[in-house]
Amino acid sequence: MRSLLKIRFVYFSLLLIPFFNGIDLNAQEDEQEKNSVGLTIQYVKIMDGDIYFNVKATSKIKKQFVQVSDIDLFFFNDTDEDRVELGKMTTNAEGKGRFSLKNINALKADVDSIYNISIDFLGNDQFEETTEYLSFKDVEINASLYNEDSINYVTATLTNPLTGAPIPDAYVDVQIKRMFKSLKMGEEFNVTDESGTVIVPIAEGIPGLNGELTIEVVLFESDDYGTVKAIINAPIGKQIVDESTFDERTMWSPKNKTPLFLLIFPNILIFAIWGIIVYLFLNLFKISKN
Repeated sequence: MRSLLKIRFVYFSLLLIPFFNGIDLNAQEDEQEKNSVGLTIQYVKIMDGDIYFNVKATSKIKKQFVQVSDIDLFFFNDTDEDRVELGKMTTNAEGKGRFSLKNINALKADVDSIYNISIDFLGNDQFEETTEYLSFKDVEINASLYNEDSINYVTATLTNPLTGAPIPDAYVDVQIKRMFKSLKMGEEFNVTDESGTVIVPIAEGIPGLNGELTIEVVLFESDDYGTVKAIINAPIGKQIVDESTFDERTMWSPKNKTPLFLLIFPNILIFAIWGIIVYLFLNLFKISKN
């Protein structure tokens, strides 16, 4: 009897082996199907304006990079003593998002005056969890405009806001904001001197709405400071003359704005031709009667 029970137990165990192997294989397949997520982070600070992080999430699926949309990213401020949660954001359809701060005082720096940020993605059924880190220092850009010998100049000084020390050898762009692409001023690379200052002349005759130009002084994607921008609104541009013919009767206007000569002369010609045709028909009718 016991032998028969043992045989039945072994037989039942053999039947269950494929079932458990199937469960294990399915679990492994689920794990293998998950893809990793890469996060690209850009820190941006606008003087007397917004402070935010631009984030882009991508993943390599079937040898192609795709945008990862609708995932929650959690932002933390890492200090020497603690890890403080700042909030979260959700990527849009293009895998991008922006997380804004009220001001730089919302963050705490470590003993070396470095701000450390970490962004966590907790993972889901399709993507693995990941964490990305970003470190940067704070910097201030004090920019102003002055005129000397009838030439306009922009002067900008970069300093450490905690110590007041100047920041030399920094690459700064001075540019005029345009609709599609900013117009760069000065040299290809404007480098701050020992006092952290750069001086760039502004070309004359640049058109601006109501004669006003928006001048941007940008420390662009620095490894130490991120992207920092100072903005100057200056009435030194050339007044834009409105040459629009939208409300005038021109050849390229819509039909309700057709030029008058196109309405009058063609109609006169049409009536004259039809008048001649009617006159000829009347004469032919009279001839046929006679």
